[in-house]
Amino acid sequence: MEETSEISALFYLIDDPDDDVFTTVSERIVSFGRHIIPNLENLWENTPNGEVQERIEMLIHRLHLRDLTAEFLQWKQQPEQDLLMGALLVSKYQYPDLSVSSLMKEVEKIRRNIWLELNSYLTSLEKTNVITTILYSYYNFKGVEVSYKDPNEFLLNKVLDTKKGNSISNGMLYLIMSELLDVPIRAINIPRQFILGFFHTEDSSNPATAGEAWQKIQFYIDPASGQVFTHKDVENYFRKISVPPTASYFKPLSNQRIIQHLLEELAKCFDNDKNRYKQLELLELASLLEPDQIA
Repeated sequence: MEETSEISALFYLIDDPDDDVFTTVSERIVSFGRHIIPNLENLWENTPNGEVQERIEMLIHRLHLRDLTAEFLQWKQQPEQDLLMGALLVSKYQYPDLSVSSLMKEVEKIRRNIWLELNSYLTSLEKTNVITTILYSYYNFKGVEVSYKDPNEFLLNKVLDTKKGNSISNGMLYLIMSELLDVPIRAINIPRQFILGFFHTEDSSNPATAGEAWQKIQFYIDPASGQVFTHKDVENYFRKISVPPTASYFKPLSNQRIIQHLLEELAKCFDNDKNRYKQLELLELASLLEPDQIA
């Protein structure tokens, strides 16, 4: 963006010690939109003052967040929310300059390798084994325990880069592959777990009873490792945590709810004074995806 006299004056006031002045200056700078980011980056490079650099970094962050918020709203308003794009939008919170096209090409390579091994004669379990083998044996993706110490373990771009993720991020990749290949594997709402189910059909209506819900699921998958679980295993888990297995736990989650859950879990990585603003921003993004806010 061409640096006008107004922009120069605003940049001059970035280091003003008066908080009210800085707030006014910040709002005006942000109002210019993303096109002013290169100007801010140039200012940062030529500013020796560390505190002023932090202010500039926060302004750039606010500009990226404004764009990302608009992208999430646009994604939510689509008739069918694409899970891959939703996961990449979450990654863009931490990596705003993320190359979406290059990552989509990488995802396509994985999808094609799985597709080459699939055919209509395979059983449900055989199809699942193909996806699991390609992801965890051929590509060597690894699963780690859910921990909130490293945000990268929740982000699809870093999972693709490091071949390491937790049950949520690995599960995201597993679900994306299933969606791209029309394999009826969906996330379900098992308490304290991110578990996938292989459904007999794509019927996502809320069944009347837990028994009817279970009948729609052939078996369950732990996305951290690809391990398959039976109905008996899940029954035992519910007994272990002393929770009655009601029907809502077996209803497949929508892509919108899955991305909302990912944002909520990522927010837990920033539960400290230094990064509290990130936690609040992520929770605000998650709140945008509440079903009752859909137009």
